[in-house]
Amino acid sequence: MGELFRSEEMTLAQLFLQSEAAYCCVSELGELGMVQFRDLNPDVNVFQRKFVNEVRRCEEMDRKLRFVEKEIKKANIPTVDTGENPEVPFPRDMIDLEATFEKLENELKEINTNQEALKKNFLELTELKHILRRTQQFFDEMEDPALMEESSALMEGNEGGRGAPLRLGFVAGVISRERIPTFERMLWRVCRGNVFLRQAEIEDPLEDPATGDQVHKSVFIIFFQGDQLKNRVKKICEGFRASLYPCPETPQERKEMAAGVNTRIDDLQMVLNQTEDHRQRVLQAAAKTMRVWFIKVRKMKAIYHTLNLCNIDVTQKCLIAEVWCPVSDLDSIQFALRRGTERSGSTVPSILNRMTTKQTPPTFNKTNKFTSGFQNIVDAYGIGNYREINPAPYTIITFPFLFAVMFGDMGHGVLMTCAALYLVIRESRILSQKTDNEIWNIATNKLTFLNSFKMKMSVILGVIHMMFGVSLSLFNHLYFKKPLNIFLGFIPEIVFMASLFGYLIILVFYKWTAYDAFTSKDAPSLLIAFINMCLFNYGDVTNKPLYRGQMGIQIVLVLIALACVPCMLIVKTMVLRRQHLWKKHLGTQKFGGVRVGNGPTEDEAGIMDHDALSQHSEDGDEHAEEEPFDFGDVAVHQAIHTIEYCLGCISNTASYLRLWALSLAHAQLSEVLWTMVMHLGLSSRSGGGFFGLSIIFAAFAMLTVCILLIMEGLSAFLHALRLHWVEFQNKFYTGQGFKFVPFSFESILEGRFDE
Repeated sequence: MGELFRSEEMTLAQLFLQSEAAYCCVSELGELGMVQFRDLNPDVNVFQRKFVNEVRRCEEMDRKLRFVEKEIKKANIPTVDTGENPEVPFPRDMIDLEATFEKLENELKEINTNQEALKKNFLELTELKHILRRTQQFFDEMEDPALMEESSALMEGNEGGRGAPLRLGFVAGVISRERIPTFERMLWRVCRGNVFLRQAEIEDPLEDPATGDQVHKSVFIIFFQGDQLKNRVKKICEGFRASLYPCPETPQERKEMAAGVNTRIDDLQMVLNQTEDHRQRVLQAAAKTMRVWFIKVRKMKAIYHTLNLCNIDVTQKCLIAEVWCPVSDLDSIQFALRRGTERSGSTVPSILNRMTTKQTPPTFNKTNKFTSGFQNIVDAYGIGNYREINPAPYTIITFPFLFAVMFGDMGHGVLMTCAALYLVIRESRILSQKTDNEIWNIATNKLTFLNSFKMKMSVILGVIHMMFGVSLSLFNHLYFKKPLNIFLGFIPEIVFMASLFGYLIILVFYKWTAYDAFTSKDAPSLLIAFINMCLFNYGDVTNKPLYRGQMGIQIVLVLIALACVPCMLIVKTMVLRRQHLWKKHLGTQKFGGVRVGNGPTEDEAGIMDHDALSQHSEDGDEHAEEEPFDFGDVAVHQAIHTIEYCLGCISNTASYLRLWALSLAHAQLSEVLWTMVMHLGLSSRSGGGFFGLSIIFAAFAMLTVCILLIMEGLSAFLHALRLHWVEFQNKFYTGQGFKFVPFSFESILEGRFDE
């Protein structure tokens, strides 16, 4: 088909860039996005390359911008996105950017430090205000004769019944509300009941200055007698992180202190408001230019990272680079180099030379918004070999056709077309919308947990189900009295499966018990561990062992599993042949286990079929009519059975993963429908009674039918995908190439690949 529907013709080219023009030339190539740079310094450490300091400076600026961005998001200030694509700053402008970001970061850190100190002071004054207010109530209650008699009796009783008048000391403070019960029990046990505790809750929550969380606290006052108890009480308060405050003993002093505290709180609140207003102004000003700053810094970092891929000639005046690029875009690349040279002010032009090479070029298929979706479907199977026919243009026609054949509904097709048309019209607005990462983080974590859990449960259920099926074969062998199938069939099969996949189940349960939700990310991969086990690969440092002695146990288990294969493949075939020869020479006798002629010993007879032994005892020396025995056919049949079983253990186990996929999809869709429709409707206070509930239920039922029941659309898509990947593409499509990844600012800013 000539050049029709093939990947672009690529060439390897050499660039000679003058040192003063290299930065601007690479900048222009990044805007063009049509060249892929090769690393000409593969043996040079990244920390020893020429522009490593510039890369570090860009990373430091990026870090400062991320800090400012975090503060902006914390303050719920929207970031302005005008869609502007600023040019790359000149290298001399880096100093100004660094000074701007340094000043902004230091100013925000100073504001945060001062604000935290002010909030801490405000918290202490607020807690002291509540203490002064509550302790006055406590002292008023202590003047109650009945309460005084109770506390005096408590103190005197614990001091051995002494009747001398008591002079009680006290400490007052604030503690987290949830610690009160434990705090009270500890006081009682350590002080042996010689203290009297009163506590009252603070109605409004207080802000933690360090975290910003709202914390519920309680005021307490502890009465005691003697310095020894005083020291014990203070140590307990310190252990429970309770804040103790000085509290005057006389009402007049407490009243005067409360007035002073209220005045200080009012002054401090005014300073806090002014500090917060200043912080908001700084962040709002930064939010207007945050996106432009990010683009400039990341473009600069990408340029210096690319320059580190180049070689520098001996004169230190020229940089040499090698790039892959499409032949059809050579003129555009030359024009970009001229623009870069002119922008830098250099008078020496940059040179591009095509090179001849035997290396396989990368594969590049030009796409647009319409064709990129179908190209992604093809690339998901594998990147095409260089100059291989690209299936994507055919897929544009055949994929919708096969989907329509399987979907087969004009009405639903019209609805899907309308939905697609809506997405096309609203494309720019949908792409510009920002999604709150913290809602989705929760959903992702939950989905990740269910994904891993259900996948492992599918494997467990699958292996148990298969082992149960193998176990049922034992009852058949017993019923038909075929001990040979038990010893050389059932036992090797169950041992083979238990040694490999039964052990895998044990590892799954062990991992669940040994690693909790916080340490599971550091746990070794069971899949990699199982593959390494089968390959006897124990030098993988990236996957640490699960337990001590794992290597020895796994080697023994694999050797046992491997030993089962010749039992099923060779030993059984040879025993069947031995039985045939024994029946053929039936006239021989055996006495007391001593073999005469070709007769079997008692040990051999123990594993022979019951039919053969009974035939020997009934027919005596008379030769019964023998069934035809072809050793080759029996060997081939046994080999097929053994290979099918061993490979089937793997493929069937993987097949059970459909339990995981369908269960997870159904559960997530069901939960979304319930949360977003029924739950919101039932929890709404503005519902219209029975009529409103009927509408909500009807909407829920319709969505349930459309999403959970009418899933032929998704099924048709998946089956069409499989038809293209397997039945269609494998007839001509190898898919073993590597993709052309050009140096492009657009790709870098969109995060399509890591730098």
